[in-house]
Amino acid sequence: MEIKLNPDGTIKPQAVEDRSARSTDGTSQNPEVYLDGTTSSSSSIGNADIIKDTDAANFMVDVIEASMEVPVLVDFWAPWCGPCKQLGPMLEKLVRQTGGLLRMVKVNIDENQEIAAQLRVQSVPMVYAFKNGQPVDAFTGALPESQLKTFIDRLLGGAKPPLESALEEAQAMMDAGDLESAAEVFRQIHSEAPDNEVAIAGLIRAMLGNNDTEGIDRIIAELPADMASKNEVAAAISAFELSQQSKESGDAIELKAKLDSSPTNHQVWLDYAIALIGNDQHDEAIQELIKMIKTDRNWNEEAARKQLLKVFDALGPTHDLTISGRRALSSVLFS
Repeated sequence: MEIKLNPDGTIKPQAVEDRSARSTDGTSQNPEVYLDGTTSSSSSIGNADIIKDTDAANFMVDVIEASMEVPVLVDFWAPWCGPCKQLGPMLEKLVRQTGGLLRMVKVNIDENQEIAAQLRVQSVPMVYAFKNGQPVDAFTGALPESQLKTFIDRLLGGAKPPLESALEEAQAMMDAGDLESAAEVFRQIHSEAPDNEVAIAGLIRAMLGNNDTEGIDRIIAELPADMASKNEVAAAISAFELSQQSKESGDAIELKAKLDSSPTNHQVWLDYAIALIGNDQHDEAIQELIKMIKTDRNWNEEAARKQLLKVFDALGPTHDLTISGRRALSSVLFS
């Protein structure tokens, strides 16, 4: 096989079958994509593996022809390349998450020096993106996952993978108050993509809305430590813990009356702030905790500050109350 490049880097036309996305009657033949990455297409390429190895004999079919249907990432790697071992698994995970909207082909340059030379691969890892039979983008080195996601999003041109669409659907259900349906969708996503932190966090929050504390306890107990510490999941766990605390703290109105009669009782003050959180009065709770810290930041081993940080975790780092609350906390601590 020989790949001929034009001066601008595009591939010179070859005898490649025209695999347009339209049938003879003009109707669309885009395959239906499922969450697990399979498609309804009956063509040989449509049923091909989403991630596969290739060589010189199969490059034309696996990459050039396949990219007529969906974009194809070509990962040039080598067994001796350390960064390749970091990049490869991340790329594979992200490609699978596109649910068939993208494919990945791996090329071992030690075994396929001809392909590497013709595509001017001078160092590895190097990744080419092919679309409609032509290379349209590329990068070298082991990029972080956030940059890989940006690269893939740009390649997909706004098309949403089934996983992303399912997450949005579940979130919309939860926003509309249909917590049971939202939990079911999040649970299905979690079963098929167990390392998706958004699905885990969404499931915990939906179950929290349904007061399924036993179910949440089971999920948290089974989470690997690295997953429990991820931002989305940690925030959901904090929200659950705050909810449990608020149930034990007592009634907010009764606690406010006690606090008014005994304003120096810090335990009542803390319980009152926690009760406010249970009533979704996060702004008021943050203000009370800030005042507690200002009055005596060291009380009970900085219990008020620790409680405040848990509120920030539950709300998330980009929430307006978190941003303003952290600013207020800093002004108190460093004044």
